[in-house]
Parts: sequence; structure tokens; C-alpha cells
Amino acid sequence: MAMRFKILGSGSSGNCAVLLTGQTRVLIDAGFTQRKLRQLLLDAGEDLAQIEAVFITHEHGDHVAGIDGLKKFPHIKVFANAATARAVQAKLDHKISWQIFETGSRFVFKDLEIESFHVPHDAQEPVGFTFSHGHEADLFSPRRRLAWLTDLGHAPQHIHERIRDVDVVVVESNHCPRLLEADIKRPWPTKQRISGRHGHLSNQAMCDLLAAVASPRWRHIYLTHLSRDCNSHEAIETALATLRTRLGCQFNIVASGGGTAFCEL
Repeated sequence: MAMRFKILGSGSSGNCAVLLTGQTRVLIDAGFTQRKLRQLLLDAGEDLAQIEAVFITHEHGDHVAGIDGLKKFPHIKVFANAATARAVQAKLDHKISWQIFETGSRFVFKDLEIESFHVPHDAQEPVGFTFSHGHEADLFSPRRRLAWLTDLGHAPQHIHERIRDVDVVVVESNHCPRLLEADIKRPWPTKQRISGRHGHLSNQAMCDLLAAVASPRWRHIYLTHLSRDCNSHEAIETALATLRTRLGCQFNIVASGGGTAFCEL
């Protein structure tokens, strides 16, 4: 079986994706209540009881809101680095059986190879991931790679290298600077945080990152974590105008609060 994934939800209201292979079913982040996660998975034809692991990027609530409810499913392993695990555990009234990895490390879970890498965001020790499945020389199950890159204020060079050799890039395109500046709901300190070097990528910063790497291997790019108030489909399309033609791969703009269909790699 090829690697398949589906974004269940994206944005400040919650972030989560399901990743499937022939041997395992895992979640990337769990930013919804257990009840909501269960329903989102059922709508996708999956069952929360069959999920075997969750990989956590950082401790913010829109990425870990469902961890507490997973106590009803003690078989689900929760992977995080030590700093993130401590931050999440401090808010729980029961002990999680954490699977701790070091940021920057490479490890294996079932038939998945996972690499973590640091991202600049205002959390304890936030990470991005690459998930790999299959083998380069296998005609029936060729190696496929997915990069998961959300919640970062800027993209240092090491991030360029992490997303270069993948088939799918999931990256945030959080806000349009013009719409953020004009927003009347957010106080100035919040706007500074969002646009800062440990905040969130703007549409232009996302385009700059993709243009700088411009890997010919990319097949799909998913633009995620859109601000409901400070971004729009039109603003992203304007930013993408020249990049679409240059890269020649499929772009998918994930609406705030929305998800995607399954993508098979």
C-alpha cells in the first residue's frame, strides 16, 4: 500500500492530519477534542481506535487539544521531544506514556521513517517532520516522502534542505500582511507576534521559501494554517501568480477550518 494522507482540519481552530501506510495509521498533531477527532476520522472512513501513534509538533492548544481525550485509547503512542512533552503533560491530570525523540533525530515507527527538525516559533521546542515510506529501488512500493512544516516565523537554511527531497510539502501560508495590519480584532502586540520571526509565515514568506528551494521532485504543495480574518484565497493566489508556473506542481489551498481529500503518494 502506498502512503496516503488527509488533512482533517487546519487553522487556529485546530490542526490534525491522518497518515496511512500498509502497516500503520498515525496522526500528525491532534488539535481537536477527542470527540471531534473521532468524528473527523469517521467522516474519512477511519476509526480513532485504530490509530496507533500521534506525532506532536508543539504544545499549542490548536495542535494538542485532543491529547487529554486519548486516555481512552491507551494503545496510542504519543511522540514528542522532551520540552514539548513536559509542556503538554503539565496541563494533564493523567500520565501520558510519551515516546521521546531528540529534535533533529531520525527514527522508525512501523514502516515509517520519521525525521524531526527545529522550526522557529514561539513554543518550547517546536519541530517540523518528514515522513518517508517505501524503498528507492522497489517498483511496487517506491520511496515517498512528505514534509510537514507549519507554525514558523521564518525559514532558516536547514529547513530548505529538509523539504528539498520530498514529494509533498505541507507548509503554512498564514496571513496577508496587508490584511493583518488592517485587522481590528487583534491588538498590536498580537499582530507583532504573528508577523515576527517566531510567529507565522506570511503568503509572501511562503512563496519566498518555495521559490528558494524549487525542487523538481515536488508533486503536491498544501498551503495550510490560513488565518480566517487576516488571509484570503485571493490574497494567496496573487502571491502565487508567478510561482505556480515556475514550479509546475499541484497547489492545494486548505481553507481555514477545513480539510482535504485523501492524497495518495
